[in-house]
Amino acid sequence: MLIIKNLHVAVNQHPILKGLDLNILPGTVHAVMGPNGSGKSTLSNVLAGKPGYEVTEGSIEFLGEDLLALKPEERALKGIFLALQYPVEIPGISNLYFLRTALNQLRKKKNEPLLDAVDFMSLAKEKAKQVDLSEVMMNRSVNEGFSGGEKKRNEILQMLLLEPKFVILDETDSGLDIDALKLIASAVNSLRSKDRSFLMVTHYERLLEVIEPDVIHIMVDGKIVKSGNKLLAKSLEKSGYAEYL
Repeated sequence: MLIIKNLHVAVNQHPILKGLDLNILPGTVHAVMGPNGSGKSTLSNVLAGKPGYEVTEGSIEFLGEDLLALKPEERALKGIFLALQYPVEIPGISNLYFLRTALNQLRKKKNEPLLDAVDFMSLAKEKAKQVDLSEVMMNRSVNEGFSGGEKKRNEILQMLLLEPKFVILDETDSGLDIDALKLIASAVNSLRSKDRSFLMVTHYERLLEVIEPDVIHIMVDGKIVKSGNKLLAKSLEKSGYAEYL
């Protein structure tokens, strides 16, 4: 699904990623862990196409296509979804309008009939129950007045409605209490399938206990320095990253 080769990325001419290689197969869940400043969120943003990141070397192939040649909105239509570490507020745009517009753009791309307000509302209410987001929150402007946890749950609601092929979770677990974490994990796990892959960026083993990854990668100084199974995360909890620095 995703092949990254020798990826070098700079921000304001400062190198962040320094030869990163990663191969993600369909139907798999990968977790990326590492110390602060190692490039984890940079990787997420580059995959989504966020401006301000200069790819100086290397390639990214998504489903056989050059991902770097695509605009952010084209990547989204191809099935890439980024759950932001810090979801932004969009004053004046209701959550329901935002979600319906996004979903219908995808349906249009797939030559599927667009959902009217009634059909969309029924679907949105069903999905909102999975993340315990009230109808009041659905009618507010996007993320405006939401708590940190509500913003994260709203991101996962977007994921449930859009059903992307490749999901990037950038520290979605940060700032969540255990009940909210379990709620989000349940929603994420409900979308796991042989045709959908996930890349989770996290600092904490607790996320990996509720969303079990197939592979865990340790990133240090812009590179993946070690990969393994969930036992790797347990060893990090005990010894930290000292041996990889």
